[in-house]
Amino acid sequence: MDLDAFVAVHSADWDRLDRLTKRRRLSGAEVDEMVLLYQRAATHLSVVRSFSPDAGVVARLSGTVARARTAVAGGNEPLIREFARMAAVSFPAAVYRSRWWALGAALGTAVVAVAFGAWVAANPEVQATVGTEQQIQQLVQNDFENYYSENAASGFAVQVWTNNAWVAALCFVLGITGVGVLWVLGQNAVNIGLTGGLMAANDRLGLFFGLITPHGLLELTAVFVAAGAGLKVFWAWVDPGPRSRTRAIGEEGRAMVTIAIGLVVVLLVSGVVEAFVTPSPLPTWARIAIGFVVWAAFIGYVWRFGRPAALAGETGDLSSELAGDVRPVAG
Repeated sequence: MDLDAFVAVHSADWDRLDRLTKRRRLSGAEVDEMVLLYQRAATHLSVVRSFSPDAGVVARLSGTVARARTAVAGGNEPLIREFARMAAVSFPAAVYRSRWWALGAALGTAVVAVAFGAWVAANPEVQATVGTEQQIQQLVQNDFENYYSENAASGFAVQVWTNNAWVAALCFVLGITGVGVLWVLGQNAVNIGLTGGLMAANDRLGLFFGLITPHGLLELTAVFVAAGAGLKVFWAWVDPGPRSRTRAIGEEGRAMVTIAIGLVVVLLVSGVVEAFVTPSPLPTWARIAIGFVVWAAFIGYVWRFGRPAALAGETGDLSSELAGDVRPVAG
């Protein structure tokens, strides 16, 4: 396609469309003309992208088409309304749909962590490979507990949030590989099991659970949700069902992004609990109770809003206007 000739032939229509979209008032005939020119310009943009994707022409036409779409179809919903819909519909629905993958990640992590921790606790020679007796005693008697209180709570909350967000991000980024998510979960399980095993071998298991449970319930749930979303994208690649593989990965990938955005808030709450509740002077039962209430609130929220939304067909994907049209499939 001769791009210069194409632009020369159609630029007058694009300029006319620009002028019409800038007007505050249009006659009936002008509205009809604007709609017709918008449809043409959208077709022209598709042609240019397909056959001669010149960046300048694409940018010029994209702006024209976007402004015309707003003039023809109206503006988007206010941003606050979009966030409200994500919080009440898209995010909980996406989490609910990936619940079995998240549960599988949780059970697998628990099995590995418990088995590894029991092995460490029962074998002094394994403990010796971790560090000297003095180093281990420093860890179990001081460092593990002091970790939660040695820094200012506000700064510690940000540090914890950043670290947990990084772990969740790895699950999202490596999701399509499948193996990458299992590697992240395995590393997490081994670290938990190692620390728990050392604490158990020194009769400090009660302290271990007393410190990790308040924030760990929500924190680990967020990691498992992230892992479940990543594994769901992987399975969409392995078994897309009646959808094309590209469409399946695209839909599940966009739903995964919705989960990622929602988990930013969940992990922030977890970080606040870890920074302010875990090291607090409250009795152990009170700290665990607070952590359980926060965790139960999240589970209840997903069940209350996610289940009906998922049953109604919500997936956490973008709306059809933003996601684009797809070819119908059987089934």
